[in-house]
Parts: sequence; structure tokens; C-alpha cells
Amino acid sequence: EFIVPKDINYAFANGKISYYAADLNSVTDAHGFSYDFIVGGTSDSISADDEGPLVDVFMNDSTFAFGGLTDQNPLLLVNLSDESGINTVGNGVGHDIIGLLNENTQQQYLLNDFYSAKLDDFTQGNIEYPFNNLEDGRYSVRVKAWDVNNNPGEGYTEFIVAGSAELALQNVFNYPNPFTTNTSFIFEHNRPGEILDVQVQIFTVSGRLVKTIRENVLSDGYRVNPNEITWDGLDDFGDSIGRGVYIYKVYVQGENGYSAQEFEKLVILR
Repeated sequence: EFIVPKDINYAFANGKISYYAADLNSVTDAHGFSYDFIVGGTSDSISADDEGPLVDVFMNDSTFAFGGLTDQNPLLLVNLSDESGINTVGNGVGHDIIGLLNENTQQQYLLNDFYSAKLDDFTQGNIEYPFNNLEDGRYSVRVKAWDVNNNPGEGYTEFIVAGSAELALQNVFNYPNPFTTNTSFIFEHNRPGEILDVQVQIFTVSGRLVKTIRENVLSDGYRVNPNEITWDGLDDFGDSIGRGVYIYKVYVQGENGYSAQEFEKLVILR
């Protein structure tokens, strides 16, 4: 099923349907096409749709947090959905899927050809567009898309390029916080694909070290996710520590020897 976009050529002419088949047992396939139908004109039963598509914008993967870190070659990831389908035909003036970097209207990114619909579902899909050689600094990216009934929708995010050899950390936190039995330590970094030596030290507010956690973490993206570095609330001797506020330090060292550290607070409830 699909909905014919408003941005077709309204003159009557032959359309085209392509098809594909495969026999996995014999490892053979077939393909073809047909022009044996007409496209044109308008329908008497057009749906009353005045809502634009939902546009969610991320960098690299859908776990990205607003204002997070990337390197100099991040991947723009856009998830789109609309009950009528996404307009990618590009025939209507101003109805392309467009990306703007830092609101620069003089350099627009045409994203139509980077859209992939979800298998067997015309109502949703995603865009993956690679940026290259961005300079260090803070960026914004805005994506505007249209559904097949020409209703617009927008998505927006911001990110920080930290492409130098030095290691950078951001959005360091633990979740849940407060916690009773277990918590995970999460942070963003600019060294994807590297094995990171991570050390988390927990201190009392008076400065006494009660626990040291050491992990080697390999992140495909720019974020160390929940359950990769966890703590059960016990000290270095396996004893339960009291409820209250504690300070923790996250120290990370990359393969090139550069390191970074951040301090945060956590609360234990018993």
C-alpha cells in the first residue's frame, strides 16, 4: 500500500512498477518492471491530513544526546515518520528534504537520495548522511521534510566537534541517580572505535576513597552506554556503604595516551 504524492506530474501517462523475487533455496533471483498502468489526475477521496512528519535528528546513532560530542566526520541520522508517507520525489518546488548546518541557507544539503524507507512500511524511514572534515567547534543542524500531502515537519539538534588528538569528555552522569542497589556510569567522548581505559573512583564528601572501578570499553559510537560500567554500591572490600552523597571521578585514557577526567555527584538511598 502507498499514497500517491500530490507532487506527481498531473498529465496522464504510464507509470512504472519494479519488482523483485528470490528463491533462497536455489540461490537464484529475478527482477523486472511494468508500464501497464496509468498515473495522473486527482482522486475524489484525498485524505484530510494537515499534520507534517515527525523528524528526529541525531548524530551517529539514536542514543545521541543534544549538544553531545563527535569527531570531525560525524554521521547525520534522521528518523522520519508520517501516516501518509514521506515526500522524496523532489518534483514540487520547496518540498525536498533539506538539511541546514549552522542555519546557513547558502549551503543546503539535499537529502532525498539518502532516505531509506522501512521494509514493508511506507510511513517511516531514515536518513544517513556523512559530514566530512568539520572544524572543531559547536554546530547546529536543522532538517525539514514534507509528507506526500505537502505538510512540513522539522527536527533540530546541536553537537560539538572535538576532532583533535586530545581526548574530550562530556555529559558525564550515572543512572539511576539516586539509586539503592545498582547504577551505571555514562559519558560521551570523541574517540569512537578505540579501546578506552576507564577508571571510576567514588569518594566520600570528606575525600576518602571507598571504591575503584576499572574497565576497558570499546565504543562503536561516541557514547559509553548503560550497563557497560556499573556499580553495586559496595566498597572495595565488598561491604555495603551508607546512604548519602558521594563524589565520583571518571578518568578516561585513550590508545594515543591522551586522557581526560570529570567529577560528578551521586546519591545512595538505603
